[in-house]
Amino acid sequence: MATSNFAEQPAWQRNSIFEFFASLKLAVVLLAVLIVAAIVGTIYESSFDAKVARAYVYGAPWFNLWLVLLGANLACSAFSRWPWRKHHLAFLITHLGIITLLIGSLIGRIWGVEGTITLFKGEPPTNRLLVNERQLRVHDVDGIVKGYPAEFLHHPPTPQHPRDLGRLASGAHLQIVDYAPAIEGKLNPVPVSKGGAPALHFTIATAMMNQRLDGWLMADDPQHGNFSMGLATIELKRGTAATSTSSITSTSKSTSTSKIGEPIDLEESIFAFSKAPDEQIGHVRQGGSTGAKIRLSAPENGNKGQVIVSMGEKEAKFDVAESLGRDVPIENTPFTLRIENYWPDFRIENGKPSSLSDQPNNPAVLVTIRGKGAPVAETASNPHGAAEKSTTGGPPTMPAPGEEAPNHLTLFVADDGAITYELASRKNGKSSGKLDLNKPLTTGWADWQLVIDKTMPSAQPQMDFTPVKSEQTSAASSAAADLPDGVRLRVQQNGETFERWAPAGWQITIPTSPGPTMVAYGWKIIGLPIGLELLDFEVKRNEGSDSPAGFKSTLRVVTADGENATGACWMNHPFSFPGTWWRTWTGLTYKISQASWNPENLNQSTVQILRDPGWLMKWIGSLLVVIGVFMMFYLQPYRKQTEGEPITPSARNQKTKVTKVEVIAESTR
Repeated sequence: MATSNFAEQPAWQRNSIFEFFASLKLAVVLLAVLIVAAIVGTIYESSFDAKVARAYVYGAPWFNLWLVLLGANLACSAFSRWPWRKHHLAFLITHLGIITLLIGSLIGRIWGVEGTITLFKGEPPTNRLLVNERQLRVHDVDGIVKGYPAEFLHHPPTPQHPRDLGRLASGAHLQIVDYAPAIEGKLNPVPVSKGGAPALHFTIATAMMNQRLDGWLMADDPQHGNFSMGLATIELKRGTAATSTSSITSTSKSTSTSKIGEPIDLEESIFAFSKAPDEQIGHVRQGGSTGAKIRLSAPENGNKGQVIVSMGEKEAKFDVAESLGRDVPIENTPFTLRIENYWPDFRIENGKPSSLSDQPNNPAVLVTIRGKGAPVAETASNPHGAAEKSTTGGPPTMPAPGEEAPNHLTLFVADDGAITYELASRKNGKSSGKLDLNKPLTTGWADWQLVIDKTMPSAQPQMDFTPVKSEQTSAASSAAADLPDGVRLRVQQNGETFERWAPAGWQITIPTSPGPTMVAYGWKIIGLPIGLELLDFEVKRNEGSDSPAGFKSTLRVVTADGENATGACWMNHPFSFPGTWWRTWTGLTYKISQASWNPENLNQSTVQILRDPGWLMKWIGSLLVVIGVFMMFYLQPYRKQTEGEPITPSARNQKTKVTKVEVIAESTR
């Protein structure tokens, strides 16, 4: 009988290739690999981020191929039951649902759109969508902007195996020869004969922190004319410093308006260093100075040391590890102490305090003292200089937004090349004078000393980019996290070779003939058929505080045909354009959601744009799977009796009759 059924099958069902794709063994292998891949993708996403999981698993070519094989297996399995009977219906619906779901996902992956747009109030509509993919954009000499994929999470290019991008319109050959996860940029001006600005190179170092910083400054340049250390700022201007005598006394006034000796609310933040017990940096946040002297003892036996607080003749000690992040009362005083932060190897990176390593090479603490008391007069008895009011509540190294740092050095370059300075120090007050090359200037900012070693009478800015070494990245991960990644480009033309790093977010110029070529590396940009304009941005605050309760963007959407619509989106409440019901249900619409905001600029908003044309097919496929599974398990007419079911008397009689018919048929042949 089995031989007879096999002979009745169409020829295409007996084909070995068809049987392979319709086999149950292939289905088991495909599903097992997909389950393992889903587990690995989940681990990658939790350990790294969604982009890494997408690059190695969900968006990898092999994963797409595996889904196509699964769809082919399901389709061949369904056609292997041909001709279909009534009990095949649930089986077919389930397989059709999975295939529909896979097709909808494939449509969304190929033709779907997802990205963000940052909008500014008052600016015209924009359609430039940033996608979470890296791209190299080349503005060629023919005026055409060309985009090249540049994702290098795995298999990055190397000088031995570069990524070849072909020839440009100028005939130059472009290659990507290297990739770095962190790129550091430094100003390195070049001398010019005309049209430049004075420039100088300085070095500022501290023995207490065992740190040395250096850089170039260009006179009156808004981007390259100042250098911020957080603790202090340095700027360069044309001209000559005022010829005033040094003022050693502090010029600040007490921020308290209370009567002398009357207790008021005081709050003060103080930096203390283990290697410099007599040096501390104070920052009055409210009322006035507490007059506290803070020292940090050296760590011993693996601990973090002790903070020693001296207030007049009273002294108290606090273990750093036990008191970190806690408000602890200072005995026999009206004040409490809180150790805000501890750095085992203190450094200043990008104007912010950080730790170079976990080893106690240069321990430092930030301590905040609060309480009611009489502010200490701003005289020499104050161990850390003049009081200063802060509006940020941050550590004393960071001045309030929009305010000048209390420690400030202005350098002046005269037409004849003479260098003078005006120095403002929280510790030593104000001073001015002449500065010679290679002669140190004591700043009064802890033990920092500045030296000017190079000058240029006329220069133009030029940035040099270099990759940060892996050991430097791991040692200062917090600072390296703010650095962009980058690619190294190689251009060959007329027998000459030019190489240069291009960091993310920067546009560089490559010398080519007959004209220069502009190259930018960064997020992929897609031009949408719609434009978005920010009409208003609102932030709702929690009652009694400045913490945000929510934020909402009011937007106008415009098209090239003149169609426009206005809508609002806030967290978990998107709006769609076009808003017709059939477009929304088919996924042929742009869903606009609130993504993020900038607390320092309330005229800025970032929204997410999502368009998934496979959305409806994915929902239909999911519904068909549910219906098919329900029919197979719960509706008897769509279930085929299997060999394992018990044989009823009626079934036995029916089987006997069938056997007799078969015997008669065989005997009559």
